[in-house]
Amino acid sequence: MSEPLRVSKLDVRFDTARGVLHAVKDVSFDLEPGESLGIVGESGSGKTVLSRATMGLLTMSTAKISGSVKLNDVEITQLSRADLRSKWGTEMAIVFQDPMTALNPVRRIGDQIAEGPRVRLGMSKKDAKQRAIELLKMVQIAEPEKVLKKFPLQLSGGMRQRVMIAIAIACSPKILFADEPTTALDVTVQAQILGLISSLRKQLNMSLILVTHDLGVAAGHTDKIAVMYAGEIVEVAPTKELFSNVRMPYTEALLNSIPRISNECGVRLPVIEGRLPDPTLPQNGCGFSVRCKYATEKCHTERPQLVDGGNGHMYRCFFPLGVNK
Repeated sequence: MSEPLRVSKLDVRFDTARGVLHAVKDVSFDLEPGESLGIVGESGSGKTVLSRATMGLLTMSTAKISGSVKLNDVEITQLSRADLRSKWGTEMAIVFQDPMTALNPVRRIGDQIAEGPRVRLGMSKKDAKQRAIELLKMVQIAEPEKVLKKFPLQLSGGMRQRVMIAIAIACSPKILFADEPTTALDVTVQAQILGLISSLRKQLNMSLILVTHDLGVAAGHTDKIAVMYAGEIVEVAPTKELFSNVRMPYTEALLNSIPRISNECGVRLPVIEGRLPDPTLPQNGCGFSVRCKYATEKCHTERPQLVDGGNGHMYRCFFPLGVNK
């Protein structure tokens, strides 16, 4: 049976020419077996760094990591490279943003899919090939026997992403990380890929961490959502609760930025004015205060802590929306 993922006080910093870049700040969350979590925020908010640090993909980089990441009560941050590699594919797997850079352009699709079952599961070449055909069928690719013999360049963007999903689920991982899995795909194909990931999660009883800048995407495919801003989780709640009772002004701004059918033609869509704070500079007060229309002097000088608002809803704000104080 799958075990929960526990992330506690995770902190990630990088040494750069401009100083120490603080990418992830004191982040904590839990993911139960079979549960799906959306990590949402603007580009540069720390979503991808958080997901890769959780998987252990940053352990051999220049990142300075503190805090705890536990899966099956095993501390991921303390594992050797060899022990980490044994968990990639079987315990945790990832679907990257761009399949064209993730796939090997000079290897046939069949060889790339079969590699995981052969290396991780010890399958024979014949069994691994059959497994590759089954996986291509699972990700709804027609004529899988023919696709096995093709190279990535011969496939469309949507088909390449389906191949990436097939590679990720090849060894039946307990947790699937999907990092902006629909980048550069048209709207129709985006919906198909997201629907496929959701369907496979339920079919294979996997947990899912979906990284996206789009709250609308997270709404349709996750059980709960964590909103990130400037390396911090500023609001987290079950998906329905979050949309019904937004507490953080940043989350409200993200929601208002989603295009709607009811928007009048020619009317400029709402945007969040300003930009994310420089992650190499010390931060006083709430990171969103300089962009927040509700901010007071307290917001600029004091750092808010996560507050438990009940119903699994937590937020980082002195003056939460819809709460009378």
